[in-house]
Amino acid sequence: MPFVHPDSILLITINGIGFVTELAYIFVFLIFSPGSQRLRVFIALVVEVVFFVIVVFVTMYVFSTTKERSLVVGIICIVFNILMYVSPLTVMGMVIKTKSVKYMPFYLSLANFFNGVIWLVYSLLKLDINILIPNGLGTISGALQLILYAAFYKTTRWEDDVDVRPRSEVQVSNV
Repeated sequence: MPFVHPDSILLITINGIGFVTELAYIFVFLIFSPGSQRLRVFIALVVEVVFFVIVVFVTMYVFSTTKERSLVVGIICIVFNILMYVSPLTVMGMVIKTKSVKYMPFYLSLANFFNGVIWLVYSLLKLDINILIPNGLGTISGALQLILYAAFYKTTRWEDDVDVRPRSEVQVSNV
């Protein structure tokens, strides 16, 4: 938001592109999802929009300087960004417990790591603590995921996949 932190055209551009891309993903999901899941996602979107509007009004009417606004919005962004990066910890716990990486997607872990690294470098170049803290933790989280993946890849039993799809009544034999 330019009224919170001026001279941040690069951040606005990057996050604007991400916002549009995410909207496209959400619309595709809403089109092809069952009604109950569609309702849950729609409710979550409404909650997010309401939260965003509240943050905008509070920062605009309670805080008068861009420094105060940047501090408040920065803290909120730090909290949510950290939550995004540490959310795979539940899967990491399951990997350690089962000694299997079957349910931890490699490319998601790799993307998580590179996202953290890129934003960490950007924050060091700009000396922005609001970007540095969560993305430093995100880089560590992504690295831990990749280390776990490397450690437990060979012990993963890929052939134990259970086919949960319902079988049809008519079976076709292998020819």
